[in-house]
Amino acid sequence: MAEPCRVSATIDLEADGKRFGALNVPHSSNESAWGAVRVPIVAIRNGAGPTVLLTGGNHGDEYEGPIALIKLARSLEPGEIAGRVILIPALNLPAVLAGTRVSPIDQVNMNRAFPGRWDGTITLMIADYVTRRILPACDAVVDLHAGGRSLSFVPFCGMHALADAAAMARTKAALLAFGAPISLIIEEFDVAGMLDTAVEQLGRPFLFTELGGGGAASAGTVGVAERGVRNVLRHFGVLEGVPEPAATRLMHSPDASYFTVSEDRGLFELLVDLGAEVAAGQPIAQIHDIERPVRPPEVYRAERAGLLIGRRWPGLTAPGDCLAVIATDHEGGGSS
Repeated sequence: MAEPCRVSATIDLEADGKRFGALNVPHSSNESAWGAVRVPIVAIRNGAGPTVLLTGGNHGDEYEGPIALIKLARSLEPGEIAGRVILIPALNLPAVLAGTRVSPIDQVNMNRAFPGRWDGTITLMIADYVTRRILPACDAVVDLHAGGRSLSFVPFCGMHALADAAAMARTKAALLAFGAPISLIIEEFDVAGMLDTAVEQLGRPFLFTELGGGGAASAGTVGVAERGVRNVLRHFGVLEGVPEPAATRLMHSPDASYFTVSEDRGLFELLVDLGAEVAAGQPIAQIHDIERPVRPPEVYRAERAGLLIGRRWPGLTAPGDCLAVIATDHEGGGSS
């Protein structure tokens, strides 16, 4: 017997036309005994064709995705497309409203909550609905992230290295079509519970972005998101035409040696600017002991030569924090 689903959509996601609605997520609280959280969702459909899901606000302190998708939802009309576009601009709405990475209601990280649970907390219920009711109908998914308050990145669109060669080729083609300044193939620290993994297990192309950071958005990073999602829709045939040409550098971060992780607590000083080329063994950061100024700083060196594409943003750091991310050109691919 199929498990029930406590979340419901206020609109018909299968109907032709353009509909603005919400995912109704039951939430009984001190303020509203029979209340609910309403996660905005937009469905735009025009007959037969592929379905592409576009999400933002998976983490609540990352703003390019919500901004770009709200603008797309207002501007995109059914007559422009063939198939269906589903937009969820604020997947973890409580976190977006609070400006926090995780939900203030249950303290759960949405991108570690998949496939979710129908009888779980609010974040798990949203993940369960997306996993069981939306993802099986999708031909591709794009999840728009940025560095949030703790990280900052050279804007990139990313994918995971996939064991299946055909799936790898399909996803890589979509990655290059997105047209971010960097197209990154990455091995993550931990993929359990990610939306990425839920989509990849279905054999569908999945792309994510990291666009800027520091808990703010810029005109440039929002522009990368806006152009990229339209390019992906063109790539899959939902929008007419071909992707808008954009220079992109195909790179990868294939193992843990490309990530610099703190072993110390103190004041974080980056020694090279974001976007700089670094050499193997080059000092790239140091951490000062503010309580014992007499101590020399702990120096962190790049294990790999390459481009510094990510950095920790706050000035304070602790053991386990990611300080820097390096990427190198993939398969000889430079700018295109």
